[in-house]
Amino acid sequence: MSGRLRQLAGEIRELEARLRLGGGPDKVEKQHQQGKLTARERVDRLRDANTPFLEVGLLVAHDRSDGQAPAAGVITGIAVVEGREVVVVANDATVKAGSWWPETITKTLRAQEIAMRCRIPIIYLVDSAGVNLPYQGGVFPGQYGAARIFYYNSIMRRYLRIPQFAAVMGQCVAGGAYLPALSDVILMVKGTSFMGLGGPNLVKGATGQTVDGETLGCAITHTEISGVAHYALDDDPSCLDKLRELVGRLPQPGHRAPAAWRPPAEPPSTLYDVLPADHRLSYDMQTLLRAVLDEGRLDEFQPNLAKEMLCGDAHIEGLPVGVIANARGLIRGRPGERPRFGGIIYAESAEKVAFFIERCDRQGIPLLFVQDVSGFMVGPDAEHEGIIRAGAHFVEAMACARVPKIVLTVNHASGAGYYAMAGQGFDPDFILSWPTGRMAVMEGEAAVQAVHGPALDAAKRAGVEPSPDVLASVEAMRADYEEQLDAGYAAARGFVDAIVYPEDTRDLLALALRAANHNRGPHLGAFVLPPMPTIGAE
Repeated sequence: MSGRLRQLAGEIRELEARLRLGGGPDKVEKQHQQGKLTARERVDRLRDANTPFLEVGLLVAHDRSDGQAPAAGVITGIAVVEGREVVVVANDATVKAGSWWPETITKTLRAQEIAMRCRIPIIYLVDSAGVNLPYQGGVFPGQYGAARIFYYNSIMRRYLRIPQFAAVMGQCVAGGAYLPALSDVILMVKGTSFMGLGGPNLVKGATGQTVDGETLGCAITHTEISGVAHYALDDDPSCLDKLRELVGRLPQPGHRAPAAWRPPAEPPSTLYDVLPADHRLSYDMQTLLRAVLDEGRLDEFQPNLAKEMLCGDAHIEGLPVGVIANARGLIRGRPGERPRFGGIIYAESAEKVAFFIERCDRQGIPLLFVQDVSGFMVGPDAEHEGIIRAGAHFVEAMACARVPKIVLTVNHASGAGYYAMAGQGFDPDFILSWPTGRMAVMEGEAAVQAVHGPALDAAKRAGVEPSPDVLASVEAMRADYEEQLDAGYAAARGFVDAIVYPEDTRDLLALALRAANHNRGPHLGAFVLPPMPTIGAE
């Protein structure tokens, strides 16, 4: 076995460490001089000690805007507060005063969608100068522009009854003020927070009035005069303590995770040695699962049928889950049958998985898709076996399953196989990837053959070298695919929620499952409204 996973994990860790510095030490010191904690310090103080934090979108936009927007200026994720799972959105004022970049909107909407999908509280730690004006074209307009944040605010407040807490811990200006205004409870910090549709300069220009920020929109103004806010706290720590108190008062959800569970059969550290040096080579998926599942136990469903796809019942930290995973390597079939290639979905395996998904859906068992899939089988045998019909059954069963769906990409995520294994377009509750995840319509060499194969074959038959133009195009395509297949590239564009490391995989999968299990209703789309009485009905 190789150090491929260790090497890639090390590279991602270095990148994440830089991103977590936000605007840098000087900006952090400026926050402290103002008597404020940084966004990351606020999140750490808010959440329960020694609990995992599933940060969503840390790598988003890291390779854009000349690196000026680490984490897109906002921290989003799932934390545990007073023993319950909550979504946290914290503006990072060390990054351009917490102003909104286009990707800030993307991350905030994703966080709100998680809260709506899982039916768990959401906490906004607001410290933002508003829209980053040079980038307003990617922030202000459009169906998924900033306005959608307030749309989601309203849906959560009016129909879904999802608790929303907003702590204004710095600036909160212009349209951004509607985010706390549409929340259930607003907290402000004396001396450091400001909330207003316009700051003193805008007021001066628009009305000619001269007013200072404290008079216009400080904590005392909004808790004692306007009545917009509800609590005025002395400093950041007391504000965060009050948030914890408010969350602790919420009624406990009806469904709680079982208290007792068994550790995996192998320590998670062994996962670094599972994947081979070459991503194309085989390995034992069962070995991987032994370090993730309780007692390493997978009660397989039809274990001797279509063995290239593993299905079965398992538990993660006591939480029941239906596991669907791709086996790798050459799979020996029944007597007289040709071997099958692991990572490829055949008609028989598609039907097997479709039935298993439908069974889990009927029984209310969440689904975990462990992706290492290269696609569906092609060729005359596959077509004659009805691979298109079977594949459609697989996709439909997955798409229409109402139970939570969580994805873990450990290696390949290619073509229609990626779609069938709960790709992002099918709204899984969470999609996580190891640093080794490779997401694309196909691998680079397959793409080269599809595009340049005729020219390369013609040159080979003629016994000559391909033309310089063809060779240059081939190398450019290989380089492009290798860049775009990288897990960091996918994470930068929000194609995965987070890159997770092998030793953290089990804890974060359990956190995601606990969060998703709060919603005992359908997990279809970003949100599903509860039944409402017919208009005019008595």
